Amino acid sequence: MFLAFASTPPSAALARAEAIGYLALAYTGKRLPLQVRHSAAGHYIGTADEDGPVSRESVEYFRSQHAADHALTTGRWQQRIHP
Repeated sequence: MFLAFASTPPSAALARAEAIGYLALAYTGKRLPLQVRHSAAGHYIGTADEDGPVSRESVEYFRSQHAADHALTTGRWQQRIHP
């Protein structure tokens, strides 16, 4: 995997304030909106593009869609810093 940023990495706080995926931006250069996603491990906050999932942004997995939606809405989730 390559780093898409030129000289300085994007700020995780800035990405979160804009509701875009920090890891998606840092590693692919794509400004993708945060959304609730689902995998075999559970629900998580991440990003996707037209080809499918791009990044898992949250450290946590949530037991339900409702819990993940609530975490995304309230900002009560922890940003992953590394893929």
